[in-house]
Amino acid sequence: MEESASSEASFCLQKITITDYSKDDYQYEEVPADDEFSLQEDDEDLSKALQTIQEQTEDAHILALQSVLTSEKSVSEIPEAMDDYFCNFLVRLGMSRTLDCFQTEWYELIERGAFTAKDVGLVPTVYTQNQQLQAENMRLRKDLDNYKLAANKAKEAFLKMQKERDFHRMHHKRVVQEKNRLICDIKRLKAHYASYEPVLKQLTEKYQTTLRQKMLTSLERDRAVGQVTGLQATLHSLESGYAVQSPVTKAGHECERKKGLEGPTQKALQEARQQKMLDAERSSYGPVKDSVKIGKRYPKDSEFPVDTQANSFLARAKECTQPLKSGEYKLGNTLKVHDLAVSCLAIHPQKDVVVTGSDDRLWKMWALPDGNIIMTGEGHTDWLSGCCFHPSGTQLVTSSGDATVRIWDLSKGGCILTLEGHAQAVWDCSWHSCGDFVASASMDSTSKIWDVNSERCRYTLRGHKDSVNSIEFLLFSNMVLTSSADKTLSLWDARTGFRVHTFYGHLHSCNHATFNMKGDTIASCDSRGMLKLWDIRQSVPITSVDAGPRPANQAAFDYSGHAMAVASSDGSVKVLYLELGQLSSLRGHGEEEVHSVAFDHKAGRLLSGGADGTLCLWT
Repeated sequence: MEESASSEASFCLQKITITDYSKDDYQYEEVPADDEFSLQEDDEDLSKALQTIQEQTEDAHILALQSVLTSEKSVSEIPEAMDDYFCNFLVRLGMSRTLDCFQTEWYELIERGAFTAKDVGLVPTVYTQNQQLQAENMRLRKDLDNYKLAANKAKEAFLKMQKERDFHRMHHKRVVQEKNRLICDIKRLKAHYASYEPVLKQLTEKYQTTLRQKMLTSLERDRAVGQVTGLQATLHSLESGYAVQSPVTKAGHECERKKGLEGPTQKALQEARQQKMLDAERSSYGPVKDSVKIGKRYPKDSEFPVDTQANSFLARAKECTQPLKSGEYKLGNTLKVHDLAVSCLAIHPQKDVVVTGSDDRLWKMWALPDGNIIMTGEGHTDWLSGCCFHPSGTQLVTSSGDATVRIWDLSKGGCILTLEGHAQAVWDCSWHSCGDFVASASMDSTSKIWDVNSERCRYTLRGHKDSVNSIEFLLFSNMVLTSSADKTLSLWDARTGFRVHTFYGHLHSCNHATFNMKGDTIASCDSRGMLKLWDIRQSVPITSVDAGPRPANQAAFDYSGHAMAVASSDGSVKVLYLELGQLSSLRGHGEEEVHSVAFDHKAGRLLSGGADGTLCLWT
């Protein structure tokens, strides 16, 4: 049995051989044996020592094996009796009759005293060791089966990983080829674009030059048409015997509408237009008849004034060579004007009065500097976004998130006109200096020019690619300035609805843009607090000032044009002195955002409205 156990163990060891299933294409290098390493003949002592150590190691290994085989600790400490061994053997073989005979004869002999259990002795330990070896052999067979199963699973996983590796290698090669092809295409396209770049630059310069020439030509044409119209009206009045003077366009602050919402400027322009219609009726030329038909279609349309009006603020702006205040502004008074955020404010052109608009859908009129409330306007169905006084100060225009623009008569205290046409919320509004036109900017990426007399939209200004955030008329001019979330500013001709020029330079959404009093500089601010100044005549940026990183919501010039105020979302009003390059911060709204800011030129103070519903007066 001992030989059979050893043969079975050797058979199992022969079966446990791991074959190399690797089919990797990696070239392994064979390491040759070092034949040069050998002991010299002179080193006999060293070789003898090594041989002695090797022999001692082999002897220790043999002794360890013998100790494992002959160890009594692996066998039970109490040897098994001979009779128990035979009984167990017969029971295991199922020989019950032989077992009965053996027990009967065994115990009879013991009773007769023929022998004792001590005389018989114990079962030799070799049989017990054979049984233990047999049990160990069975356990090793089970382990072998488990190892074979695990080896098969490992082999399958290895083959699967090899296939995945090959797939990823092929995919990587395809990606590399595609990347190289795209790089070649990009280089080719860059070279192709570089060949066209000089031509595009030249065409852009020609386009800008042509636009400037067109604008100048249109201005000269309007001036000439105005002079001819005035001369024709004078000639007609002389012929008909009436002592009527030629119409002269005056400053916008005297263009107050009385009967039929018509001011002196519009009355003179309408008289000239009627004269043209009379002359056209007497003439037989076709183009004049067409103009008559067009004039009859919208008889209440207002005429845009010619750009020959004198800027009444220009003389005062030239006198104010220094900012309104050379030192630091200080908080003079704080008025709680609304329950919600103050989104806009406007200062009366003649009186110490200010109008504030809020997210609570109301606008309120306040007397300065005490802050006594004068009037409250209610009618919008959503938050107010902008407000502006009529040049005469008798009317107010407001814009709202309800996509409407409303005109209010301050003498009656009610809304007299609602202008609807925008598809989304209206962000800002502005009066023309003559008082007959209103401009509005909307979230729907368009701006509109409204005729107050005919109560209709004259032009829709399209060109911005995102929300138009602010709009403003240049004083005593037909030019309109817009700022948009598409990071650009645009100048428009309100008489034609065409864009004259676009200013590029902001890297973030433009929140607001405004003119200085002289009308030769534009200030704009964006959603990262960057403030830029632009030269209108040369259409180039002058300087940039970083007031961020929080958004700058509105900017305002003082009369001199040497100082600016910026409403910032960090809760401060930033005052910039352009000549000194000095930027200071005024804090009066806590940590709440400041939405609007304006200079009160009559009193020499600065006003700001914040998200905390307060109006701060800085002196």
